[in-house]
Amino acid sequence: MTEIVLMSGSIRDGSYNSAVVATLRRLVDARFDGVRTTVVHPAELPFYDQDMDAANGSEAVLRMRNRVAAADVLVISTPSYNGAAPGVLKNALDWLSRPYGESCLDGRIVAVTSASPGPRGAVDAQPGLVEVLGHAGALVVDHPPVAVANAEELLTEGGEFEDPATLDALEGLLRAALAAAREAEPSLAA
Repeated sequence: MTEIVLMSGSIRDGSYNSAVVATLRRLVDARFDGVRTTVVHPAELPFYDQDMDAANGSEAVLRMRNRVAAADVLVISTPSYNGAAPGVLKNALDWLSRPYGESCLDGRIVAVTSASPGPRGAVDAQPGLVEVLGHAGALVVDHPPVAVANAEELLTEGGEFEDPATLDALEGLLRAALAAAREAEPSLAA
């Protein structure tokens, strides 16, 4: 069974990026045999503190590290706050990248997407996020940016996306991430 961990970089109720995560989860369930998803929540983590980390962090930190370490793929959907990923997401990545030399992100396949109510879909936050992931040793999926623009207009009452263009783009990103995971670990191809 292939494992995908999904993470929204937004903690807001009604978040467009959490809607992307919900849509990804639905897509996996409907279109990908032998793949299951887990959602992790950056808001559950305390602010990064090296002293706390030296004492093995918190239960929430250990739980998230274990989930990401056990996954074949991590997919992150980020908003753009002043042109960058939000602090809560950066904080989660700081926890996941530690302790030094033991990052659960090191060698992990990671796909990045974004969403916003604006016409650019928060695409401006993706390069900085990719850079942080690269510093943490993640293997970011080589794929054209997937950014859900005008998300407010596309969001259904059920809190997900159903328009064909968004679904196709998200499915393409998932397929690229799974292909990268199979390439990195040939046993996943079975």
